[in-house]
Amino acid sequence: MKDYSYNTSGTCAKVIHFTKTDDGKITNVSFEGGCNGNLKAVSKLVDGMTAQQIHGILSGNLCGSKGTSCADQLAKAVMTAD
Repeated sequence: MKDYSYNTSGTCAKVIHFTKTDDGKITNVSFEGGCNGNLKAVSKLVDGMTAQQIHGILSGNLCGSKGTSCADQLAKAVMTAD
């Protein structure tokens, strides 16, 4: 198991924390900043998924005209975990 922190770009949330288990599952997702209720829900929904599953579902999800979103940043974050 390994813990990660990812500094976001272009979102209200500034940092995403998560754990990647030895079998490749993403757990313990949390965000610093952003829309608290929505991000808690996203964290619960992706718990136990693989990085590839999360990326496939959330990548490209945009927030207004920002060109990204907290969910999109999470998709990027989990793909950086080795």
